[in-house]
Amino acid sequence: MVRRLLFVICLIIFVLPTMVSAEQVDDNKYYKLEKVLILSRHNIRAPLSGSDSILSKITTHKWYEWTSAPSELSLRGGELETLMGQYFRQWLVKEGFMTENYIPKEGEFLFYANSKQRTVATAQYFSSGMLPIANVKIEHKFAVEGSDPVFSPRFRFMNETFRTEAIKQINEMGGADGLKGIGESLKNDYKILEKVLNINKSEYAKTNDFKGFKTDDTEMILELHKQPAVSGSLKLASQASDALILQCYEEPSAIKAAFNNRLSVKEWEQIGHIKDVYYDVLFTAPIVAVSVAHPLLEVMNDELAIKNRRFTFLCGHDSNISSVLAALDVEDYSLPNTIEKKTPIGSKVVIQKWLSKDGLEYVSLNLVYQSTDQMRNRTMLTLKTPPMSYPLKLKGLSQNADGLYKFSDLQHRFKEAIFAYDELPGYIVNEAA
Repeated sequence: MVRRLLFVICLIIFVLPTMVSAEQVDDNKYYKLEKVLILSRHNIRAPLSGSDSILSKITTHKWYEWTSAPSELSLRGGELETLMGQYFRQWLVKEGFMTENYIPKEGEFLFYANSKQRTVATAQYFSSGMLPIANVKIEHKFAVEGSDPVFSPRFRFMNETFRTEAIKQINEMGGADGLKGIGESLKNDYKILEKVLNINKSEYAKTNDFKGFKTDDTEMILELHKQPAVSGSLKLASQASDALILQCYEEPSAIKAAFNNRLSVKEWEQIGHIKDVYYDVLFTAPIVAVSVAHPLLEVMNDELAIKNRRFTFLCGHDSNISSVLAALDVEDYSLPNTIEKKTPIGSKVVIQKWLSKDGLEYVSLNLVYQSTDQMRNRTMLTLKTPPMSYPLKLKGLSQNADGLYKFSDLQHRFKEAIFAYDELPGYIVNEAA
């Protein structure tokens, strides 16, 4: 009985942290919520590749039949995002930030998404849940399926000095063995993926003499005006990992989602780990993050500074969250209760600005997301059954007794990350057009 009680206490303290609330701090240090900025990943989408792509060739099984076209938000994704919007509505009303059925004044709230169907639709569903009668307009700068440079994590300049340093930093993620070391760390994950796909008996295996995912064939591709990329087993395995994770969220039967394999939570986490590592390799090396996140960092910094802007919702991709958090020098983390440990589908970096009773401005950062069970079960999100919320820590910055950072410190961190772009190795202003 004592052990069970201790387990419950630990679960509450370490696994289910919630967003900072005025009721969580002492009455003598009351905080009023002044501003909220959210950087969101889109919700559940169909795989990026269609039925006739390599995904259909690397398995003997039939993939889930999606309710949407390749890369587009699924019906479940829309439902889950609406639930998340409804939760934020309840939380913001509780905090006195807005009233029920609030209609924002002009310029007070901003909903801005990348010009992809999945990001625009995610922002629309979230706004419908949060502001159900406000008829929110989602801003996007290009025709749907265009790519907004703000959300495109591509290189805006490239030369050998920068490329050499970037590859050096990426190699350091794998220790002394570099990219091979990264591959070796995925060896057991690859085996589980091969088993689930039955890839050794697939059409791909027959035509490519496939003997298993390799740990030493990954190569970096860093080119001007393109996103960071890799070739080799890591890329192929990540494509399959992404499709399986999405299938896990969408397919009601966990056994069918794993192609008739009974996978443990740990095994699902291992499949998800492949994709997490893939995005770390692509977007979190320090100078890569500073480079590709630069336009989005500028927008976020501007939004935090706009006096009359109270709420900002920016909707992009996992690459945006990965690169922004790396550029801001956030401590490494591993999220609980999800098979995606870094940037789960639909996850949100939530920056909350608070005004203390003594007139000082503070800020908290959380990564808010639906647990795997909440997504699979389509759990109603309420103040009593909230989404997961994980506090993010900024390296080198101290927090007050209530776990908050000075708002000025966060602003300075943003400016450091933005100014760091001009200090990148080999950077030439005219080259970065």
